[in-house]
Amino acid sequence: MKAQWFKKSGWIYIPASFTGIFISILTFAFCLTVFIAIDRHSHSVSDTLYGIFPYFVSAFTLLFWIASNTCTDRSEQKNKISSI
Repeated sequence: MKAQWFKKSGWIYIPASFTGIFISILTFAFCLTVFIAIDRHSHSVSDTLYGIFPYFVSAFTLLFWIASNTCTDRSEQKNKISSI
């Protein structure tokens, strides 16, 4: 049995356990810290966007990958219901 930290809801993943919530909070805290650090030294909005882009994309790609590998899929849910 694999860990089910997230639930798939359309195109997004919703945390379904404490571990999923913890990983999501860590990702958002990391992004907030990066935003504050980069925005402090930037001179315009485009400087900020160019600065945060690689960090945000990397962080959310990693979160998406973890969520997709630890989610409850709808087909699994249907199989569980139909087997009852």
